[in-house]
Amino acid sequence: MSLSFSAGRLLLAGFGLLFLGGCAVGPRYSRPSTPVPPAFKEVPQGWKPAQPADQVLRGKWWEIFQDPQLNTLEEQINVSNQTLKAAQAQFAQARALVRFARADRFPTATAGFSAAEIRQAQNRPVRSLTSKTSYTDIVLPVDVSYEPDVWGRVRRTVEAARAEAQATAADLESVNLSLHSELALNYFQMRSFDAEEQLLKSNVTAFEKALALTQNRYKGGVSSAVDVAQAQTQLETTRAQALDLEIQRAQFEHAIAVLLGQPASAFSLPVLPLSAPPPAIPPGLPSDLLERRPDIAATERRMAAANATIGVARAAYFPAVALSGTGGFESTKLTTLLQGPSGFLSAGISATVTAFDVGRRRALNEQARAAYEQTVANYRETVLGAFQEVEDNLAALRVLDDESKTQDGAVAAAKHSLDLSVNRYKGGVVSYLEVLTAQSTALANQRVAVDILRRRMSASVLLIKALGGGWNVNTLPSANLAGPAWNGQ
Repeated sequence: MSLSFSAGRLLLAGFGLLFLGGCAVGPRYSRPSTPVPPAFKEVPQGWKPAQPADQVLRGKWWEIFQDPQLNTLEEQINVSNQTLKAAQAQFAQARALVRFARADRFPTATAGFSAAEIRQAQNRPVRSLTSKTSYTDIVLPVDVSYEPDVWGRVRRTVEAARAEAQATAADLESVNLSLHSELALNYFQMRSFDAEEQLLKSNVTAFEKALALTQNRYKGGVSSAVDVAQAQTQLETTRAQALDLEIQRAQFEHAIAVLLGQPASAFSLPVLPLSAPPPAIPPGLPSDLLERRPDIAATERRMAAANATIGVARAAYFPAVALSGTGGFESTKLTTLLQGPSGFLSAGISATVTAFDVGRRRALNEQARAAYEQTVANYRETVLGAFQEVEDNLAALRVLDDESKTQDGAVAAAKHSLDLSVNRYKGGVVSYLEVLTAQSTALANQRVAVDILRRRMSASVLLIKALGGGWNVNTLPSANLAGPAWNGQ
């Protein structure tokens, strides 16, 4: 009767602790506000807002450039890039830590077995004349311990671990976006070198014809040897410039190989000059940017984790309650070990509280709150930086579009000036120096036009990256964080 009454009281105490486990100390989390402008300032005039049917920034954002070779290269990053694999492994670690933290919600049970042959000294103190000095002790115990989450310490720990794992998942998406963007930037840079090399080689052909003209005029006594030397110098200089571009192209080709997880020695790309202008990229609304940038999502989730850590630190002020129980079988013979008289059972409850720690808990609480304030500042700084990146690249695209049109006029004017100078030289009106100057001016303007196109393509890629590359915060893992796998784009 006494045993059952005591067990009943322990059972009631356990249910009471489980009921109290519904409370959790610490502040409730809410995302702090940040200043969000109503619209982007640097949007070029004439750009229309994105429509629901617009196939832009939808996962495989690089397809907007309509370049089959780029599409093929981008698809290989998710398979072979080692930096991305490292980020995936980091997310797997964070997901495992969530499962580790969740384990504290449940009791811990241990079981064992021991057998001992014991011989006690006959001359030991208070020895009874009838007690045995030699006996066998066989024990099969099971121990169960459980710490009810009365003050929410475990729940806050799980909450922090889950938020950190979500932040790591967002970091993975940031790495993924950065790698795809870097590949696109390197690809368009390499193609601009192809375009520039093509331009230089076409000028080499033209300069070879100009050299032949000066040589013929020199042989006919119409021109001087100076004209021939100047034409030869212009030709060789342009040839050297074309060769120098091969070094820079090779370096970007090797960088692309590393991004694809391939040895640079076994990778090559065919020459494909850059010619098509960048597509229009509707930026959307500034308010949408908070949901579309993985780096913003990562800082926001770390802010939530820091808020949960405040609750963990706060729980240290309250008593730690533990339930424990031990049961099993003990006998002197193996044949009677599992019989009823061999069984034993004990259960208990304990509570401990720190009475004096010289301000240690207070310091931990202050540290947790300061860490949270740090994450709030980091979050707001990340948001401001995101708006800056979008505005920077919108401004670049707007200005470069106007510059491109102006530069096209400069190229046309330089070509016309070159044609006039050549005709004047053939007519004997001017020296070859005027032709040489016109050639240099025309070539310089053509190279500037190629570089402007490269910068426009780079700004387009950077704008897509600044807009999040089609990612959305709703794709972050939530309830399945402790599951066996998570497949993210």
